[in-house]
Amino acid sequence: MLSCTMCGTKNDRGAGNVNEEGREMLRRFFPEIKKLSSNMSCQAGNVKLKGKVAVVTASTDGIGLAIARRLAQDGASVVISSRKENNVQRAVNDLQSEGLTVSGIVCHVGKASDRQKLLECASSKYGGIDILVSNAAVNPTVGHVLECEESSWDKIFEINVKAAYMLSKEVLPFLRQRGGGSITYISSIAGFQPFDVLGAYSVSKTALLGLTKAASQGLAEENIRVNCVAPGIVETRFAAALHEQESAREAAISKIPMGRLAQPHEIAGIVSFLCSNDASYITGETIVVSGGMSSRL
Repeated sequence: MLSCTMCGTKNDRGAGNVNEEGREMLRRFFPEIKKLSSNMSCQAGNVKLKGKVAVVTASTDGIGLAIARRLAQDGASVVISSRKENNVQRAVNDLQSEGLTVSGIVCHVGKASDRQKLLECASSKYGGIDILVSNAAVNPTVGHVLECEESSWDKIFEINVKAAYMLSKEVLPFLRQRGGGSITYISSIAGFQPFDVLGAYSVSKTALLGLTKAASQGLAEENIRVNCVAPGIVETRFAAALHEQESAREAAISKIPMGRLAQPHEIAGIVSFLCSNDASYITGETIVVSGGMSSRL
């Protein structure tokens, strides 16, 4: 098993009326915009998280990896984690090659012993913990919520909700030692507007909205902020069922006023904001990053 020490150190009012020609232009030029945006933090020498230590779960791919990268670009020392050792090592190598301060450890968030090792790894290596980003999620089934098998329901809630809850409890002593900190949950637009094919998953993401509100109240006086980010449809492997097939992609984009899918780094920037002093008076809130998709319960 990989140990911590082994790893080392609607924006525009007209956006809802984008025509097909405009959509095609966005698709054609967005990769270049993505490259530029993902490098802006480093180029600007942004260090708003300097001296902070961050733990990010499920952070070797997709949104989680983008969050780990952005927090490190913004000055934090970051511990990444995932269930597979080769994925952790690959992500650590990639981020360290970019000059970022990261380490990694294998962690199955459903296992109490793994969660404790993750937190102890961060604390022992970097001297404490200031930030927890709970990103881990699973979706082993598709279909209407009432068609979900009990075993799948239990697995979804064990990882998507219970693990986030338990990690929050377990990280509190570390945050209190630092005089405060930030916990951020990654929910989903599906938590507001359930997707028919993601019934049980959608319910689990709604639960995180409630956990954010409830947890934030008792911790605010300790300078521990609890917030949530609800991404829309993001172009990742995890969300492949919503965009991999051309028909599914077109159907998804038709519901997005901005006329395109989100990219992982666009979620990461919001998470970094919530973890920083720029959001020092924000707690108990969920920021929706959906390109204008409807987001009301």
